[in-house]
Amino acid sequence: MSDTWVTLAGNAATAVDYRDSVTGGVARFRLAVTARYWDRQNETWADGHSSFYTVWARRSLAANLAGSVSIGEPLLVHGRLRVRDEEKNGQRRFSADIEALSVGHDMTRGTSAFRRVVKGDPALVRRPVTEGHNSADSYGDLSTQSARRGDGG
Repeated sequence: MSDTWVTLAGNAATAVDYRDSVTGGVARFRLAVTARYWDRQNETWADGHSSFYTVWARRSLAANLAGSVSIGEPLLVHGRLRVRDEEKNGQRRFSADIEALSVGHDMTRGTSAFRRVVKGDPALVRRPVTEGHNSADSYGDLSTQSARRGDGG
């Protein structure tokens, strides 16, 4: 069976929930994708219906998401689409999950500062992210670590 690969542009609707596991980290968050259309009557762009997807990430992508993504940030998500069909309380429900291969900030809507994670660098050991603050600082201050090593990045 073939996989269905998708690329979605949307906004992080929830905080990234990161958990360590035996096989490596696992993260999940909800992505809101809202259609835009031209409203001829008002002669302006308007928001259409929003679709919500649960995005799953594993290993290094999961850890990097936890330190880089906050609620409301515009993202591009590329991965495998998985549609779930469940029955709860006699009602049939469908939901869509994305097994992310890559996630990044949507640079058409803002700027971002990329910081490479160097494997094995004890200065980059993941620390818990404080409430309401998901940033690269969760991995330690990378700019000072680079300056101390003298490699500039």
